[in-house]
Amino acid sequence: MAETIFLAGATGAIGRRLLPMLKEAGFQVYGTTRKPERQDHLRQAGAIPVVIDVFDAAALTEALRQAKPDIVVHQLTDLPYGLEPALIEEGRIRNAHLREVGTKNLVDAAVKAGVKRLISQSIAWAYQTGATPLTEETPLQESAVAIRTLEALTLGTTGIAGTVLRYGLLYGPATGSDAPNGPVTVHVEDAARAALLAVQTAVGGAFNIVDSGGPVSNAKAGSVLGWVPKNGIGNGPASTV
Repeated sequence: MAETIFLAGATGAIGRRLLPMLKEAGFQVYGTTRKPERQDHLRQAGAIPVVIDVFDAAALTEALRQAKPDIVVHQLTDLPYGLEPALIEEGRIRNAHLREVGTKNLVDAAVKAGVKRLISQSIAWAYQTGATPLTEETPLQESAVAIRTLEALTLGTTGIAGTVLRYGLLYGPATGSDAPNGPVTVHVEDAARAALLAVQTAVGGAFNIVDSGGPVSNAKAGSVLGWVPKNGIGNGPASTV
């Protein structure tokens, strides 16, 4: 019997690419959206739509109890399209609130529903500065409170096996950026494929999902998940440093 995935953020930049990958791999998928008008898109993509606000803890708990998923994939964000400079500061505040409160609600609901695995979206540019390459063992910045909270909830909740995917800055279709913009980046298709591999390999811990050649190493993702960036501009094999 196919495993069931509860994909939170199914209509986001990564979620909309991950959904067909999960379906092609044989998973049953419940896909969430805050907007009722996006239900048809989710159905057409093969998902069972769930219209939910992650801040409504009671409704979220009931949705997970009904879905009875084996795995929850947390791809929720609340940032302006393309990281529009005029909107980014307000977006960062909303996004931090989502990462802290929204993640707590999602984790609590998953525990109540008996979910055993959680895969969460994090970022790869929150490391403390130091000698490169920066690895998953490099401490995160003390100021990255929301990220530290999200990762602690994902990796430290009793009864749930957690995996954290630390993505570089996204680029590619529907991200608002056609090309890499900064030293720590990843193509959106590569980002989605990393989530699929995390689902399939069932390995816990944190993984850097970034283009090769930058200050952040992706060697662990290559050796453990079998993930190599394929769509990034100018990328070769995963970094081995």
